[in-house]
Amino acid sequence: MALFSIQSDFRYEITRKIFEGGMGIVYEADQHGAHEFVKRVAIKIIRPSFASQKMFIENFVGEAKLVADLIHTNIVQTYHLGETNGVAFIAMELIRGVNLEQFTQQLAEKKRPLPRELAVFITSRIARGLSYAHAKKDKDNKPMGIVHRDVSFKNIMIAFEGDVKLTDFGIAKAKGFLTDQEGEVVAGKPDYMSPEQADFQVTDKRSDIFSTGVVLAHLLLGRNIFKGATAEESRSRILNQPVPDFRSLDPRIDDKLNDLLHHCLTRDLARRYATADQLMYELEYYIYGAGYGPTNETLGKFIRELFGQETPKALPDDPQFKTLVMEETARFKAQHI
Repeated sequence: MALFSIQSDFRYEITRKIFEGGMGIVYEADQHGAHEFVKRVAIKIIRPSFASQKMFIENFVGEAKLVADLIHTNIVQTYHLGETNGVAFIAMELIRGVNLEQFTQQLAEKKRPLPRELAVFITSRIARGLSYAHAKKDKDNKPMGIVHRDVSFKNIMIAFEGDVKLTDFGIAKAKGFLTDQEGEVVAGKPDYMSPEQADFQVTDKRSDIFSTGVVLAHLLLGRNIFKGATAEESRSRILNQPVPDFRSLDPRIDDKLNDLLHHCLTRDLARRYATADQLMYELEYYIYGAGYGPTNETLGKFIRELFGQETPKALPDDPQFKTLVMEETARFKAQHI
């Protein structure tokens, strides 16, 4: 029983669109409280085309409830689940930075290679976040069975301070939180999903480890070896393409790192890393085993230099698209302020 309750109203003022995905839109907003209190947050809503579908609404609410108690430095934190005028929204931690897709695009444009140690460091932070999420228990101390199922470039953020954050648990699997059709439909991005996902099988936490291996290989090579011209081709490559000797693709990859990648990307579940803890240990031993290695500050300095300390464009240069975004933002303000 609560000792006392507090009722408080938040007001959100939308300032710009940050990201637009397949089913959701994320805005930057100012959260206003008492005594001129202001906090910058991110606001996530369901796309209007999905907002009337019961399953999407249930999963959106389920995502908010699932991640509400996931408090970890390598996971984007959720602050508040709200609803106004029939529209549900999630207020989340605002990350001043970029996702890995934007990060690697900038690397390519500047023709700068990502140092091997930073690629491993970024992946080790992802493994830390997954280790925490996979081990999470509910209020009755029972395992929640969380599997992210969408570990990919768009769902990994790097702050300009160097923090690495896993986000978007929108298709995560967890007991009692989200409506799931696993085994009937494919969930996840085709070129990052595990063979189990691509083959319509039931997944466990080892599925996220495979996806993390794809992320690491992509960071090291500057390309995703499983990405095909279509989603079907990507899934086929995930299922059938031989995992290469990475040493032949990049001379920076030594025997130990090549072995680590193969332990992530093996299709044999019995040979894959069993837990994110194991993967995290191997990654961190690789970069710290000989002594001092990369830190958040190292990565932060690298990314600030890469972007010239400027936030990347949030919107394409297409004028019609910008006009559409302004109209959407105005409608959202009218409904939510």
